Amino acid sequence: MAPGTRVAARIEYHGGHYHGWQAQPHLSVPTVQEALEAALQEIAGESVRTTCAGRTDTGVHGFAQVVHFDDPVGRSLKAWVMGTNRHLPADIRVHWAQEVGEAFHARFSATARRYRYIICNTSTRPALLHSLVTWYRHALDAELMNDAAETLLGEHDFSAFRAASCQASSPNRCVTACTVTRQGDYVVVDITANAFLHHMVRNIVGSLLAVGSQSSSVEWFEMVLRNRDRTQAADTAPAAGLYLVSVAYPAAFGLPETPDGPTLLWGRL
Repeated sequence: MAPGTRVAARIEYHGGHYHGWQAQPHLSVPTVQEALEAALQEIAGESVRTTCAGRTDTGVHGFAQVVHFDDPVGRSLKAWVMGTNRHLPADIRVHWAQEVGEAFHARFSATARRYRYIICNTSTRPALLHSLVTWYRHALDAELMNDAAETLLGEHDFSAFRAASCQASSPNRCVTACTVTRQGDYVVVDITANAFLHHMVRNIVGSLLAVGSQSSSVEWFEMVLRNRDRTQAADTAPAAGLYLVSVAYPAAFGLPETPDGPTLLWGRL
């Protein structure tokens, strides 16, 4: 490729080992962006700056984070994948890299993001899945949770599920899909929207847990959304168990399809 070519790539990472995606050079904490850019620099021989589709928080996992960067030296796509992976820690991987035009932007070209939240609903906390799922020991009614989740569909003011630190200019977002299903001991929340507010998914899940444990009703959940008051909602759910599972782009960019994931240890969800 010629120097200056824009490259898009899919990145997978274990968020439990990092203080979120975004580089924090003023703090001595590991971030995914800093680890990735250090590996890319090994291939380029100079600094490479990445832009991501969505900045994940501390403890949140990326199954299909998408980034773009401008190749400063003209390396091959194979080098950007295999070479970068050789310099990455085992908990971060590049799955593919593809040449895209200058019009592509990992964040602004995205038309939708999909998150998955996995809850282990057992009486004993799991050991092997530590930091990969959220453990909730009280019985959960997934059907009630799904009924509440359906009230989120469409465009709404999501102030009730917005973090106080959120810097988005508008609280309005459009949720195109939101389901809650039980698969054995696991309760899985899948939600897709054009974009998300800071902590929006975790705040939604926190209130869905209140419905599922029957400490609050579906009607209460709907009222919280309608009243747009964060203080009326339940506590924020933990970061463990939350995955960015896919980012959608216009077909014209020709990006590879993302497999349905994560599969982890219990098979396809």
